[in-house]
Amino acid sequence: MDARGARRTLEALGLAEAPRDRPLSYPGVWPAGSGLLDGDEWLPLDRLTHPGRTPVVAVGSNASPAQLRRKLGAFDVSAAVPMTRARVTGVEVGVSAHISRAGYVSASPVHAPAVTRELFVIWLDAGQLDVLDATEPNYDRVLLPAPGFRVELEDGEALLDAFAYVNHHGVLHDGSGVPRSHPGQRALLTELLADSAELRRLFGTTPEEFCVRARADAQRCEQGTRLFAQEKRVTASGLEHLRVR
Repeated sequence: MDARGARRTLEALGLAEAPRDRPLSYPGVWPAGSGLLDGDEWLPLDRLTHPGRTPVVAVGSNASPAQLRRKLGAFDVSAAVPMTRARVTGVEVGVSAHISRAGYVSASPVHAPAVTRELFVIWLDAGQLDVLDATEPNYDRVLLPAPGFRVELEDGEALLDAFAYVNHHGVLHDGSGVPRSHPGQRALLTELLADSAELRRLFGTTPEEFCVRARADAQRCEQGTRLFAQEKRVTASGLEHLRVR
């Protein structure tokens, strides 16, 4: 409880549902503001920057406290993670060109110089960073260098060394070659299934069927990922050049 006696659990605050448990909820519920994820509690922060930790911009479910708790808990790693809201310029939330075994099609950043988005920065210690890297096998963690990208915290401070996870399969486009934005899982799956008879053959005709089939069959997910490329739905994120060679 906080000083006023209010309960600060994820459950009490409506933050307890993880997309890995309920895929159609992807990207999960994000907090209203900055805070500290501490096990199953969401606590106030006493500062926005956290020296000694690595700041990572979250564009998808890593901004969901429940998802972070789930990932870190699976590796028996502390789930005490500061999470700060930030205005991020140069990044839009696109759609990864792969199908996850968790049962959803996840988000991935795309380069968008004129776009500023309200996102979260998660501050990870060395052990937590190793876990997040391990749970993102379809992504490469890259540095978002200034001045091409700006990550500004709520107090106006701009971070010089912030990272993001970039999908190495590319991202889906909107039909004209422009990366599409992620509209939320149910809307996305409805659109993708409507546009492809072969995707419907693999994953069914509804978002619910899609999630069930994806979670049950890694090979089917791989087939669906290849299908995105075969149907020429894939384009570059514009961030590929940031990978460490």
